[in-house]
Amino acid sequence: MSKLVDSAAKAVAAVARDGMTVAVGGFGLSGIPTSLITALRDTGVKNLTIVSNNMGADGKGLGLLLENRQVSKVLASYVGENRLFARQYLDGELDVEFVPQGTLAERLRAGGAGIPAFYTPTGAGTPVADGKPQEHFDGTRTVLERAIVADLALVRAHRADLGGNLRYRLTARNFNPLVATAGRTTIAETSFVEDGHLDPDDVHTPGIYVHHLVRSEIREKDIEQRTVRPRVDA
Repeated sequence: MSKLVDSAAKAVAAVARDGMTVAVGGFGLSGIPTSLITALRDTGVKNLTIVSNNMGADGKGLGLLLENRQVSKVLASYVGENRLFARQYLDGELDVEFVPQGTLAERLRAGGAGIPAFYTPTGAGTPVADGKPQEHFDGTRTVLERAIVADLALVRAHRADLGGNLRYRLTARNFNPLVATAGRTTIAETSFVEDGHLDPDDVHTPGIYVHHLVRSEIREKDIEQRTVRPRVDA
């Protein structure tokens, strides 16, 4: 059965609603589902809780949702590249929960695996642990972290088949496999759709986690930090 939907707008509009929690794959502007983020912006839904490593850059990626005042809370591990994000947070417009990067990854993984919570030493004894149960294991102080299960997960793949099996490209994989498993509804955006089936050894995310699939509609890839160096002759 094909999971391919005609457009990102159609796929997102069918499930988007005010107040939902949305987990989004990517790291900065690498591996982000740009077509799906744009479609979510265009729905105009408000009061969203966004779970992502960061909020992209000003005017790009998840920054589009900030510009449109659609986000009320963010769970992220890094916010340094988005001035609008910082301003909205400092002005009290955004509720921000800072999560250590490894903890964020594990909270998403746990959500996808059906594990409600886990103990980790990361953040113990710091403000990250405030209000959370703490225990000692083998002499190590740990803090209880809750799993994350999102109402909607948006991910970006490089290749997919009609069954929703996904393969990511190089470091653009980043948080995408974890986000894909943590959504009650998962929509995947992909650059290429195979007519047949992906080889099982090539599958990074099995199609059982993916509910809808769309072709990427935005071909231009934004670069967050462009660095160059002189070309060295061979």
